Amino acid sequence: MRVAIVFGLLLSLMLTGMPISIALGLTVLSFMFTLTDVRTESVALKLFTGIESFEIMAIPFFILAGNFLTHGGVARRMINFATALVGHWYGGLALSGVVACALFAAISGSSPATVVAIGSVILPAMVAQGFPKRFGAGVITTSGSLGILIPPSIPMVLFAVSTNTSVGKLFIAGIVPGLVLAFLLGVTTFYRAWRNDYPRMPKATLMERFDAFRKSIWGILLIVIVIGGIYTGLFTPTEAAAVSAVYAFIVAVFIYKDLKLRDVPRVLLSSANLSAMLLYIITNAVLFSFLMTYENVPQALAQWMIDQGLGWIGFLLVVNLLLLLAGNVMEPSSIILIMAPILFPVAVKLGIDPIHFGILMTVNMEVGLCHPPVGLNLYVASGIAKMGITELTVAVWPWLLTMLGFLVVVTYWPGLSLWLPRLLGM
Repeated sequence: MRVAIVFGLLLSLMLTGMPISIALGLTVLSFMFTLTDVRTESVALKLFTGIESFEIMAIPFFILAGNFLTHGGVARRMINFATALVGHWYGGLALSGVVACALFAAISGSSPATVVAIGSVILPAMVAQGFPKRFGAGVITTSGSLGILIPPSIPMVLFAVSTNTSVGKLFIAGIVPGLVLAFLLGVTTFYRAWRNDYPRMPKATLMERFDAFRKSIWGILLIVIVIGGIYTGLFTPTEAAAVSAVYAFIVAVFIYKDLKLRDVPRVLLSSANLSAMLLYIITNAVLFSFLMTYENVPQALAQWMIDQGLGWIGFLLVVNLLLLLAGNVMEPSSIILIMAPILFPVAVKLGIDPIHFGILMTVNMEVGLCHPPVGLNLYVASGIAKMGITELTVAVWPWLLTMLGFLVVVTYWPGLSLWLPRLLGM
């Protein structure tokens, strides 16, 4: 009954249009001060200790690195490199968009940033070349979601902080699923382009490919620095984030020179605003997690699952349905911070690998980014393509169905996520 009051109050506040972070904080504080005997000092202490985590510092640094790269011309060079590789196949520019999104995802850590960086360049070019706007928008909206599966990934950092799992293992585990999903989205794009005989580009010569690679090498090197540095133990994920921010600044301002020094304060301010918003959500989510633990919700839920005889197969099905439903009303960061502390102990008790569970939640967040009513990628792509949300929702369905099929594979084939970390002895 007490738990029902908590979720009822939270849902009611959210339905008023109140931001999820404020709704979380008001729900927790109202419940604690009226229906529990938790001391005020404990709440204040939890607010401060909740974000006193070294891993959380990775978030503002990855956001800053992504913003420098988005404004620094890296995306355009990656698109040129991708076009030189696959532009001569059916749907050449569209396939280039998928490849470019995968490459940019490996340096940005954010899906909306990937959609903006790649979509703002490639969508106008696709329309000019004769592609239907719906087709191009569908490709970029869904391929942009690779930004949170291919490491580095801000949602993975949030999951690690919420569940005390390894950020480095999550990053390594996301590589193979991310590449597989990129391939499947590319296959879907190629098939639709082949069936409709969409434009192809002239095949690039070996020298043209080398030249495109040479010009994009500084952005691609960041992938090697972050992933290689984490795997070799040269630095932690948080230190990798700091290194990537400094590296992205140097590349954007002094090497490519697409970002002027006078524009740097604007990028810093934008990054600070987004970081502050996420940290505020984290703080309130930590309080919510504390309340759930105080009320023994994870333990009770785990026992109920076991008593019902669902097992890990049934539990993961329930988790997927729950997360997909949550994606209708909340954005990924809020879902992870609210759901992970509740569901994670149940998963561990049922013998599900923590890293596999983290990748499963991340893929669910990808799907949520691409469907209404609050799919963030939809709104970002809508602004770039100048299309209504309803029209864009129809446009993404072929790729969204591909993502849902991939979600089933990731859910019930743990080896897809765990193969690489095990191979590397992590």
